[in-house]
Amino acid sequence: MSKATLSRIKPRQHPKGSSSLPPRINYLVSDVIRILKTHQWQDSLESRFAESKVVVSDVAHFVIDRVHDAELALKFFDWASTRPFSCSLDGVAHSSLLKLLASFRVFPEIELVLENMKAQHLKPTREAFSALILAYGESGSLDRALQLFHTVREMHNCLPTVVASNSLLNGLVKSGKVDVALQLYDKMLQTDDGTGAVVDNYTTSIVVKGLCNLGKIEEGRRLVKDRWGKGCVPHVVFYNMIIDGYCKKGDLQCATRTLKELKMKGVLPTVETYGALINGFCKAGEFEAVDQLLTEMAARGLNMNVKVFNNVIDAEFKYGLVTKAAETMRRMAEMGCGPDITTYNTMINFSCKGGRIKEADEFLEKAKERGLLPNKFSYTPLMHAYCKQGDYVKAAGMLFRIAEIGEKPDLVSYGAFIHGVVVHGEIDVALMVREKMMEKGVFPDAQIYNVLMSGLCKNGRFPAMKLLLSEMLDRNVQPDVYVFATLMDGFIRNGELDEAIKIFKVIIRKGVDPGIVGYNAMIKGFCKFGKMTDALSCLNKMKNVHHAPDEYTYSTVIDGYVKQHDMSSALKMFGQMMKHKFKPNVITYTSLINGFCKKADMIRAEKVFRGMKSFDLVPNVVTYTTLVGGFFKAGKPEKATSIFELMLMNGCPPNDATFHYLINGLTNTATSPVLIEEKDSMENERSLILDFFTMMLSEGWDQVIAAYNSVIVCLCKHGMVDTAQLLLTKMLTKGFLIDSVCFTAMLHGLCHKGKSKEWRNIISCDLNKIELQTAVKYSLTLDKYLYQGRLSEASVILQTLIEEDRVR
Repeated sequence: MSKATLSRIKPRQHPKGSSSLPPRINYLVSDVIRILKTHQWQDSLESRFAESKVVVSDVAHFVIDRVHDAELALKFFDWASTRPFSCSLDGVAHSSLLKLLASFRVFPEIELVLENMKAQHLKPTREAFSALILAYGESGSLDRALQLFHTVREMHNCLPTVVASNSLLNGLVKSGKVDVALQLYDKMLQTDDGTGAVVDNYTTSIVVKGLCNLGKIEEGRRLVKDRWGKGCVPHVVFYNMIIDGYCKKGDLQCATRTLKELKMKGVLPTVETYGALINGFCKAGEFEAVDQLLTEMAARGLNMNVKVFNNVIDAEFKYGLVTKAAETMRRMAEMGCGPDITTYNTMINFSCKGGRIKEADEFLEKAKERGLLPNKFSYTPLMHAYCKQGDYVKAAGMLFRIAEIGEKPDLVSYGAFIHGVVVHGEIDVALMVREKMMEKGVFPDAQIYNVLMSGLCKNGRFPAMKLLLSEMLDRNVQPDVYVFATLMDGFIRNGELDEAIKIFKVIIRKGVDPGIVGYNAMIKGFCKFGKMTDALSCLNKMKNVHHAPDEYTYSTVIDGYVKQHDMSSALKMFGQMMKHKFKPNVITYTSLINGFCKKADMIRAEKVFRGMKSFDLVPNVVTYTTLVGGFFKAGKPEKATSIFELMLMNGCPPNDATFHYLINGLTNTATSPVLIEEKDSMENERSLILDFFTMMLSEGWDQVIAAYNSVIVCLCKHGMVDTAQLLLTKMLTKGFLIDSVCFTAMLHGLCHKGKSKEWRNIISCDLNKIELQTAVKYSLTLDKYLYQGRLSEASVILQTLIEEDRVR
């Protein structure tokens, strides 16, 4: 072996074992090892062996077995192999060297020794093979370990030691190669004599665990049953694996039955047994069963470990049982099991998710008071929470604390902070953090670049986005399909379709699969610019590379055709969507409704609207608003207002576009004879908004004021007082004042919300006597709708105001 090779080997310290060698040979071996550690070792060795008259090859394996130093062993082995007038080193000496090299994991030198032995037709011993299998298996080289397993069978017609075989089996199971492990186990069984020299309890438990990991619990049970008494004795470990397997599979009934079977056979359950069951019931949310198991553990005198309690607390928080989690914490303390940092991290995490940052901070302080050291899992949730609140100073403080405790902030920590600030529109803060992390030697990955580019796109900062892409490529960070999709979407939003097309072509040219995300982004771009032929071409390319279009793809193309007023093609695409059994979403239906509304085909628009129910889809504000506008344009105010009321009944708050359609629609309809005719035909199906509007018009109110007031009345009737206040604010900015009808509507809304005692703090009453009387009149009209004519709390308040005015 070369000196360069030897220099790579670091010596290990091993205790010296006793030797049963004859005294003369024992002294010789000790002297050889001592001489090897000196500078002039070669000449000294020559002299010592000449003096002893012992052939080097006869004692070589004794020296290697006792040297406990791979570098010294290799020096001696090379020297001994080149001795003139000496027998060649035999298989035993080579095997001793292999065992020593295996303990040091010096794999290149091991392979050289094996090749040398093969050339000399020497066989490694079974023990040497076993040491090599252990070394390769534990180092993750399972294929090589498996080769050596089969080689030892071929050479020695036997198996490696049970320890080596078990190590290989365990490695195969952990790496997911359970089928290979089962084949290996079968080979072991073929030579098993029941003594435990080939297959022992641990061997069978490894295979059972592998089967349970695959969800083949029954096969695992059968294996234990078949091996019972054949080198396999009853043991709680087997039951624990079976129970854990059932629990992970969600079969809690079988898991509970196995626990009963375990007890009936006189096997005592362990903490691990109960821990597996508790985890299973926690995942299923069956906390009564969890309580019973915890009580049973305590009755058996089993010491609860903090891990079990942590799993219970985590599950209770996930199911929203905050009070129950606090009870578990108290129970934990009563049983003498103190919380660890994981316990507090769980509570910090769920407090942050619920927006209770102060509570999370208190948990962090309690953890410190108990002498526990917070880690990045303690600070990261708080960092997220502060980002959500827009408190970037405190969020940055959490990031710095991670660094202070010696846990260098990693990509996950920085990524969480950057994502948080970008979501809240603080892209400059995110870019600054990116610079800081790079200064500290932590470089962004594709995901962080994607978040930053997305933020820049939304802010319309396309030159900065291009610079970021250049930096990414210069750093050899390969953009993923999401980065490309973000770039394409950004350019499309900015009206630069050609730039998006260039990027798309670059992706294809580089052999990168754009994926459904990339194709959808490009299809969306073509549709936005009315290039429907190109959109269909892109859709076909998508199919050709075996990417099935999804509901987003179809919805995008349908919307594209609608915007081109091509309802025929839109409906054909809708038919294809249904044919391929894709569930249309709200956007799909809203696009079709919009198309029919633009063509004033309100019968089909309403038919499509009703069709949404068959897919249990809930219309959104755009759907309702589109219909409201469509019906007003078609001269059907009663249908428009009924859709608006349906919208409010279903708890969907209107937006500015809805109000625009309503105010303009009502105002434009005010002078139309259609309004009077339809009011007369609506005796059985009264419209609150139209009733109030026509009533106010007939009494000489301004059309626009009547429209605003009618909408506010309708909002308050349906309990949307906050939305009504927003509309009232818009009304005031246009120069209108709070009149008697508007005041009445708001008062009814506040009373309906249980704020009858505090209405004066919310709205002011500057009405005179006549205006108050008008308010009462409209309030009584509103009572007919809300209380079947019974006097409302709002009407009582108005009458009281009139009485107070009389007294004054």
